[in-house]
Amino acid sequence: MRVMKFGGSSVGTAERIQQVIRIVQGRAATVESVVVVVSAFGGVTDGLIAMSQRAASGDRSYSQELAALRDRHLAVATALGPRGDLPAILAHLGREFQDLADALQGISLIRELSKRTLDYIMSFGERLSAFIVASCAREALPGACYVDAREIIRTDRQFGAARVNLESSFANIRSRLGGTAAGAVVTGFIASTDQGETTTLGRGGSDYTAALVGAGVGADEIEIWTDVDGVMTADPRKVPQAFPIPRMTYMEALEMSHFGAKVIHPPTIAPALQRNIPLSIRNTFNPDAGGTVIVHESADHEHPIRGISSVDDVALFRVEGSGMVGVCGIASRLFGALAREGISLILISQGSSEHSICFAIAPQAATLAREAIELEFSLEMKAGIIDDIVVETDLAIVAIVGENMRRTPGIAGRLFGGLGRNGVNVNTIAQGSSEYNISLVVGKPDLSKALNAIHDEFFLSRTATLNLFLVGTGLIGTALLDQIRENLPRLRQDQGLDLRIMGVANSRSMRFSPDGIDPGEGKAIVDGSGEPADLRSFVSAMRRLNLNNSVFVDCTASEAVAGLYEEILESSIAIVTPNKRANSGSQAVYERLREVSRRRGGRFLYSTNVGAGLPILGTIAGMVQSGDRVLEVEAVLSGTLSFLFSEFMRGAAFSAVLGEAQRLGLTEPDPREDLNGQDVMRKLLIIVRECGYRMEPREVELEPLLPAECFDVDSVETFYRKLESHDGRFEELRETARREGKVLHVVATFAGGEARVALRTVGPEHTFHGLSRGDNIVRLTTDRYRASPLVIRGQGAGAQITAGHVLADIIRIGSH
Repeated sequence: MRVMKFGGSSVGTAERIQQVIRIVQGRAATVESVVVVVSAFGGVTDGLIAMSQRAASGDRSYSQELAALRDRHLAVATALGPRGDLPAILAHLGREFQDLADALQGISLIRELSKRTLDYIMSFGERLSAFIVASCAREALPGACYVDAREIIRTDRQFGAARVNLESSFANIRSRLGGTAAGAVVTGFIASTDQGETTTLGRGGSDYTAALVGAGVGADEIEIWTDVDGVMTADPRKVPQAFPIPRMTYMEALEMSHFGAKVIHPPTIAPALQRNIPLSIRNTFNPDAGGTVIVHESADHEHPIRGISSVDDVALFRVEGSGMVGVCGIASRLFGALAREGISLILISQGSSEHSICFAIAPQAATLAREAIELEFSLEMKAGIIDDIVVETDLAIVAIVGENMRRTPGIAGRLFGGLGRNGVNVNTIAQGSSEYNISLVVGKPDLSKALNAIHDEFFLSRTATLNLFLVGTGLIGTALLDQIRENLPRLRQDQGLDLRIMGVANSRSMRFSPDGIDPGEGKAIVDGSGEPADLRSFVSAMRRLNLNNSVFVDCTASEAVAGLYEEILESSIAIVTPNKRANSGSQAVYERLREVSRRRGGRFLYSTNVGAGLPILGTIAGMVQSGDRVLEVEAVLSGTLSFLFSEFMRGAAFSAVLGEAQRLGLTEPDPREDLNGQDVMRKLLIIVRECGYRMEPREVELEPLLPAECFDVDSVETFYRKLESHDGRFEELRETARREGKVLHVVATFAGGEARVALRTVGPEHTFHGLSRGDNIVRLTTDRYRASPLVIRGQGAGAQITAGHVLADIIRIGSH
């Protein structure tokens, strides 16, 4: 026999009930018999509660809601009911609604709503739903009949969440349903006492009804049909990358249900577990999906954890004091005081020092719990044996669940490592000796980030997501957007890495999108429809979003943007940038950024600061970390100046060469920025610091290419006129170099603790002599490379190259 339960979302409309009937009909053709359990139509139970409360308060508007509810059910029955049976069906429904109206009228008259009466009112939802489904299924399932669960399931008188008398209920179920062919349609959620009083089994009780029926008739499987494709690895509303779990154990399902998984009602699992009946979770609207099967043992060992659950709002209590150490009965008195007030504990944690006890409860009970504890320990608190009770709110519980955790070392390390890298602080930790779950308490603002970070950590084989916030849509920023668009399908397919652009800004405007911005449209969107740019607002909005795996990508050359790096890293947000400003400012800022990065877990990657895509900084870092010592540095670090002097050596006037380079887009819009030597100085300073030396910008000796009068003019046109007057001096330098068989280059050097940038002549014997125009070159003399210095050479500029290696740094963060 097969038991099939359909939730409220599955039976909310005529079309959905038709789908249910088709599913049941298909199952009835493959098994000996079927019993169907249904919930109330979607939203009906809440509506009945609201009507009852209005009636109890004397608000007569409940009658309009009752009329709408009646119309809804009659419309479904009219649309689906067999023509010959329709008058009898509608007559039965009319009697049920009259009984409901009479009950609400009684509540309105006496202005009182007891739990017993509310259970009776709520029972109409399932009674109406099950009768309609049974009546409308008779053509497809000739044996379909309506069964009121109040006739077979017996409970105590704890109205609202009654406890089932299993022995008598199972006997009734076997007697009534044991030989049923397809198929009885049973009301979920409701039951009755031995005296015939209507009771309910608590929210989600229809699942429990299905499990009781399945256990009572000895079903071969219990199917729970809902509106999702099974039990998910996490709540997909909070973790978009969540996916269905094909198979899990009863104990795993119990743990996940306790900590907030909404797919299955926790008591459902107990009857199935006791009778070893498989439970399957299926999707009414996607019946071909495999769903989740819950069994005694799971064969899935692919992932060390099975899923992640959360309780989204809790209050955390801390009872502590030096007088608690070694004293018997403290915990018993504490939890006894709470139990007497009917307060349920969600999580408990106690350190081995016995100095404190932590526990989490629903926040609505926080005031009552504090009063109960203070009353119980009033004498100890007056004597200072127990400190004032500490209550923290705005918190949430996250739990990871999985039987494989018992056999897999390092789970806790990975869990807290993933949270730490995303800057999520953990308030409290709890783990049972069974090792089925690790539970922890985090701030509610960090809940979504924590869930996504954990999911990425343990289910990375699917897809990891980086949330990018890009500032700067100039040449490099635009090239980066293009490269992300081109490479995104390959990254998803080959590396399981998804890049979502959540925000874009430039000097004019900025734009955020919770669904991500298409990289192919990023620049156009921000230019066309963004709000006015405000750098601090952009960073504040990024921090408020508080997304896991956030990466701030700075493709500007702005000092103002670089000035916000420390604040960004303090939020555990990674930074990727070709912007040299932060690393070439003061030594104190350089060191502080690295300290914050280490402490807060936000990575700081800047491989494109020097040489664009050339492996300069990474090579130096590897050498230094492995114990090598850099003794001397000699480098040509400006692709623009390399091009200028290579062309200049061919014979044209220096001002003409510069003008042509500007027309080709090889210089900054204001070429004075290329000629003042600041760019080369910054790059040399970064290299020196990466070699492990401390140096301030003022300590770098910078020999100017031109006198100050050329730079202190009000326009680029005036600059060119001034420059022409110096063409003669450059001509003299060129002729001198030619006579000696040498070439001119702006060379950056570091040796003996001194750094210098100057225009030099280099001969044929020098490594730099044959340098191609536009190339960079770095020569490193180290302890290991003393006899034959290490040379790194290649194109060291260009938007496409720089953007490509910015993207490589982003991917490196995803791989990390």
